[in-house]
Amino acid sequence: MPFSATYEEAGPTRAEVDQSSGLVLLEFGADWCGHCRALSPTLSALLHRRSDVRHIRVADGRGRPLGRSFRVKLWPTLVLLRDGTVVEQLVRPSPEEVQRAFAELQ
Repeated sequence: MPFSATYEEAGPTRAEVDQSSGLVLLEFGADWCGHCRALSPTLSALLHRRSDVRHIRVADGRGRPLGRSFRVKLWPTLVLLRDGTVVEQLVRPSPEEVQRAFAELQ
């Protein structure tokens, strides 16, 4: 699935995430976040090469239950899951860290 350009206000529930199948990338952030914007080109390029990874951009903020369930405190926070299980969680990663994480996905 290609890069999702917008953050979903009503993202999935934790139960839906836990029951997901295949590879999923949850990206927590906000449209106005400079760090999120800076990482977008890297994510877009990687996701266009990996059609097997489902990308879900979640608008995060105070009191948002999904973000709190993953202990999100800084943006962007990326959570890579395989069949609902966290494979890796990256907090405000560099492009190189994201590229390494994608390279390690099997």
